[in-house]
Amino acid sequence: MNDTALRALDRETKASERPADHKDELRLWLRMLTCSTLIEREIRRRLREEFKTTLPRFDLMAQLEKSATGMTVGEVSQRLMVSNGNVTTVVAGLVDDGLLDKRPAPHDRRVQVISLTANGRKSFRAMAERHEEWIADLYAGLSPDEITALMRQLSKTKLSIQQSISRSGSSETSE
Repeated sequence: MNDTALRALDRETKASERPADHKDELRLWLRMLTCSTLIEREIRRRLREEFKTTLPRFDLMAQLEKSATGMTVGEVSQRLMVSNGNVTTVVAGLVDDGLLDKRPAPHDRRVQVISLTANGRKSFRAMAERHEEWIADLYAGLSPDEITALMRQLSKTKLSIQQSISRSGSSETSE
């Protein structure tokens, strides 16, 4: 288990050992963080072992797979909520591996448009299919009704968070 996962689990464990010391909202946030960390860690492991790739590469390819005409590095970085520098590094590796193509943008030759190559699309589809199976496996202990109820509750949670952020004046919200 990586350090981040251990810290998240430790925080949740500490909070659950002495629930009177922590508000329910804090314990809920720690539980959600732990679940997210566990899922992400497992997906990273499976991508590394089965496809010899990383989650950032998978995520970047997922964004490009949705675009028939390609995207600029800036567009990808906005969607992934990471810096252009992070995207540029991942792009370079994918170009070297023949999975991405780079070309100047028609409106500004200084801007590069990136897109999946045919081999990149094929590779991503194989990973995406397995990714979907892995996610289903991770949630196999939940019934369809439980998944529906959890989705409903998380939608309310997301809305509550977005409303709180809006009231506080922050301009950063995510999907």
